Amino acid sequence: MIRDLCDGRLEGAEIGSTEITFTPEKIKGGIHTADTKTAGSVCLLMQVSMPCVLFAASPSELHLKGGTNAEMAPQIDYTVMVFKPIVEKFGFRFNCDIKTRGYYPKGGGEVIVRMSPVKQLNPINLTDRGCVTKIYGRAFVAGVLPFKVAKDMAAAAVRCIRKEIRDLYVNIQPVQEPKDQAFGNGNGIIIIAETSTGCLFAGSSLGKRGVNADKVGIEAAEMLLANLRHGGTVDEYLQDQLIVFMALANGVSRIKTGPVTLHTQTAIHFAEQIAKAKFIVKKSEDEEDASKDTYIIECQGIGMTNPNL
Repeated sequence: MIRDLCDGRLEGAEIGSTEITFTPEKIKGGIHTADTKTAGSVCLLMQVSMPCVLFAASPSELHLKGGTNAEMAPQIDYTVMVFKPIVEKFGFRFNCDIKTRGYYPKGGGEVIVRMSPVKQLNPINLTDRGCVTKIYGRAFVAGVLPFKVAKDMAAAAVRCIRKEIRDLYVNIQPVQEPKDQAFGNGNGIIIIAETSTGCLFAGSSLGKRGVNADKVGIEAAEMLLANLRHGGTVDEYLQDQLIVFMALANGVSRIKTGPVTLHTQTAIHFAEQIAKAKFIVKKSEDEEDASKDTYIIECQGIGMTNPNL
């Protein structure tokens, strides 16, 4: 996909290869289609293409096909409800139109992402967590699965959160995906907590054959609660998705996180190697974080400039 976005040359990109050579050329805007032909995640396609098309010569429209709600990747709901509002703080906007949802193993989902290029990215400072002001989400079923499954996931998640957070109304909507907007069968849930300073945290889970609905709801709720305990301003899945943008931005960015994930360490490693950005990861020195596993990730961005604008 990235080769096609920039008319580049790519050698050795096949199964079993131990080495690839990629020679990028000029990033072009326009309409691009990328199809995993499986339940491979459209969100991961978006993750890899977005930093590129921000520095294209003209606006882009990306038609991404595959899984929208798949394991081992952000669900499209996470990308739209958590990733999008936070990443837009770097000073750009994008639009994500979910045409069809696709699930494991069939895939068949499609989203259309539209965005305009920028001259430069602004640095971000996400170090003030604030306090949780609302908790909401959606529990979905698609295809042949009964609506009761969505209601059971939502109810179990609400009960689990109630044990720990009693003073907030938890609003998780059960949803039956319309037949014409979902391909195949699937179920899952995403729950989001929003804070007074605009931080967003999520917990999510997908149903699998033989796993009861309550368990799926509880897993998402427990993931959310764990992400609210560490005192960071981003959840464990957002940390690594912000690294590339921090590296490219013009100035110093700071985010406060819980334990730094291996994904994040890997992203930092390559951002330093390839983009020559400088990162510092240190334990948070705030009093309220003293008892917690909280870190500050600081980056001196390279101030990448779009040569086309």
